[in-house]
Amino acid sequence: MKKQLLSLVLLTSFALFANETAFDWSGLEKEIISLGAPLLIIKGSSGFIGCGYIDVDACIDEVCATVSEVNTHDEMLTAAITSVSKDAAQLGINIGMSGAEAIELLR
Repeated sequence: MKKQLLSLVLLTSFALFANETAFDWSGLEKEIISLGAPLLIIKGSSGFIGCGYIDVDACIDEVCATVSEVNTHDEMLTAAITSVSKDAAQLGINIGMSGAEAIELLR
């Protein structure tokens, strides 16, 4: 049982690491501001996704989407989009899609 649990932990860790290193960050800007929880932004040429600190209702004429409960840029890739600005919706970014899917539309 211990051997199986260790194998599962190692495989899960490897899968997470593999996903993080496989993402192509070229053409994107990553910003982090250290607060109680980090304020995270990933910016592409068309707009940006941010963490829960961002209020999409304040993003007038901006392509903006958010994800919640993340602490790193890599976690933003797998987190689900939780809110979108009007312009982000027009670009095809929808609530529930992954951060990585949204980033590809912003690239």
